[in-house]
Amino acid sequence: MDNLVQIFSTNSTGIGVWILMFAASFAGGVLASISPCSLAMLPLIIGYVGGYSNETPLRTFVQLSCFILGTAIVFSVIGIICAVTGSVFASTLGGYFTLIMASLLLVMGLKLTDVIDFDLPVIIKAMPSNSTNSLFLYPILLGIAFALAGTPCSTPILAGIMAFAAMGKNLAAAVLMLFLFALGQGLILIIAGLFTSGIKNLKKFAQFSEMLMKVSGVLLILVAIYLYYKTFAPLI
Repeated sequence: MDNLVQIFSTNSTGIGVWILMFAASFAGGVLASISPCSLAMLPLIIGYVGGYSNETPLRTFVQLSCFILGTAIVFSVIGIICAVTGSVFASTLGGYFTLIMASLLLVMGLKLTDVIDFDLPVIIKAMPSNSTNSLFLYPILLGIAFALAGTPCSTPILAGIMAFAAMGKNLAAAVLMLFLFALGQGLILIIAGLFTSGIKNLKKFAQFSEMLMKVSGVLLILVAIYLYYKTFAPLI
């Protein structure tokens, strides 16, 4: 844990910790995709992208992959912003920057555990369906729009990953973290799109995924508490 704090407070590069963060980013995307509200949105998303009644599995796969590429583009740009702003704010705010990130992790952890509840902003209220049945461009644009919407289903986990990306202050690593989050988030979408009969079965994960969300919230809270401790311990 000390190595983690060192990486998030300096420009050092601990390969093992970064690999852990990359794996956690991908897992966070998967976790966000199987949250109860995300599972409920799967049929809607698949219908928006290209529909699944008259599509061949290969065409559906290509369309959903392009949709995921659109979300990955947006999240990669977010990763760049996190790394750049993290470096700027860390240099100007010093230890206060760590406190700000710890507070963000704490709030999102409390949100995931349902200790506090608040509405997260949604930029885009609705998206048009792929009436032209476009194979590449339209699904990518829909993916970009979907990512910009900042759906409440994934925002708490995404915000936690963004906080780690900003604290790491490593541009390439931050981009990869957010890119892997997008891939993880799209994994269930691909599975559901290719095996549409399994969408109902995926809903059975709702109760299990709700428990996983709470576990993730607890982990975010613990990390936030540890960052508070490491910040204030020298003053005691």
